[in-house]
Amino acid sequence: MNTKRFLLPIFLLILLTSLAACGGEKYEAPPADADVNVAVSILPQQYFVKKIGGDHVSVLVMAGPGVNPLTYEPPEGQFKALNDRDLYFLMGIPPENAWLTQIAELAPDINLVDISQGIPKVDDDPHIWLSPRRVKTQAQTIAQALIETDPAHEADYRANLDAFLAELDALDADIQRIMDANQVQGKTFIVTHPAWGYFASDYGLEMMSIPESATDAQLVQLADLAKEEGITTIFYQRGFDEKPAEKLASLIDGRTVPLEPLNPSWEPNLRSVSMMLAKSAK
Repeated sequence: MNTKRFLLPIFLLILLTSLAACGGEKYEAPPADADVNVAVSILPQQYFVKKIGGDHVSVLVMAGPGVNPLTYEPPEGQFKALNDRDLYFLMGIPPENAWLTQIAELAPDINLVDISQGIPKVDDDPHIWLSPRRVKTQAQTIAQALIETDPAHEADYRANLDAFLAELDALDADIQRIMDANQVQGKTFIVTHPAWGYFASDYGLEMMSIPESATDAQLVQLADLAKEEGITTIFYQRGFDEKPAEKLASLIDGRTVPLEPLNPSWEPNLRSVSMMLAKSAK
């Protein structure tokens, strides 16, 4: 018996099975069985949509857990799954520009709603979901789109919107109290990815980011500033190069701490971030 001829088909079967599992083409979409089936770009949007839509909505997230939206390339199956969705809530982030071409081709009937519209941007910064004050505008846009799509449950959407807006006001006030109690008005914090500009502006902080591909000379300059400001914590974002943060922290005998702008537990995350920033800026 030719053992090699016997084993070859088995080997090929195993190889093809492995390639199919790793190829990324098979995509398992969440059920599209709600009153309104929604797609969003990033995880914090899911939090907003569920707050307003409640049990009436099902949400598909394009860039899900553990994914960097800036480098994520959705599989074709994910774009095809959008055919079963009524609404896509765009956030105005750069990757959406590339995704829209595929959406137009593979899910042409989905209704696109950009929830960043009507929110003034600073230097084209897309991170508007990290400002509770700006999220209020996004929430109103989401609610209006849900009502237009599913008018039978308008009362529920309006009640949920009112409750969420009240939660946002309370969160905003709580964060401000944290900042006031720690007397951090005008204090600087340093990050690797400049996601927190709107948050800093809202609560009287100054954000400084490490330049992309920072040189040693730039890191030394930042280290001198950090020492002058009494900064001992450098914040980084998972999914981005952490080495510049580590180098800078070593220059000031400090430490690195992650900040996660894409945390799906949006409100608890912002409360945690506000405490970390307040303590680090003292």
